[in-house]
Amino acid sequence: MVAGRRSSFDGRDTYYHLDLERCAALLAETGAALHPGLAFVPAPAPVLKATGRKPGSVLFLCTGNSARSQAAEALSRARSEGRVQGFSAGSEPRPLLHPDAVRVMAARGVDLTGQQPKHMREFARRRFRYVITLCDRVREVCPSFPGNPTYIHWSIPDPGAHDSRETGAAAFEQMAAEIETRIGFWLASIGAAPRPVQP
Repeated sequence: MVAGRRSSFDGRDTYYHLDLERCAALLAETGAALHPGLAFVPAPAPVLKATGRKPGSVLFLCTGNSARSQAAEALSRARSEGRVQGFSAGSEPRPLLHPDAVRVMAARGVDLTGQQPKHMREFARRRFRYVITLCDRVREVCPSFPGNPTYIHWSIPDPGAHDSRETGAAAFEQMAAEIETRIGFWLASIGAAPRPVQP
């Protein structure tokens, strides 16, 4: 249910995260065991929060802006059907996107063609509702952004840190799967997930 991951930056911190998919499955099983009417298959659609405010924009940050944050930016736009404006940047952007990031996202129906790594200083004066750091290193150097955004940290390992081609390919698949899961639950929590089509 809960997993921990040591900081990839300096190893001093441990980041814990809840396995949201497993938690959702257990809640569904519990509901079904209590009463047939509580069996949610599929799970009920998230209810838009009655704040009167649009979900707004989000900035995803990682060090190189060549894989994790680019994937999160694209997924936030695609999975919210445009309800969320996603952006991404890095503290030390690489020259190009990692080809394995492009490949695993294409397999999920998300095209990263034309995306370029950007430095986070390009967004220094822009207002965001959310700033989400995806790596432990950038969390330590994340600047303050105007407008008092909500800061969130997802400790996701750098898939490009793996040397071998086989291990690296698996790392990119794992990265994409984890980010897609987190994006899905995050969109539901801010009321930006599209409602599923009812049969």
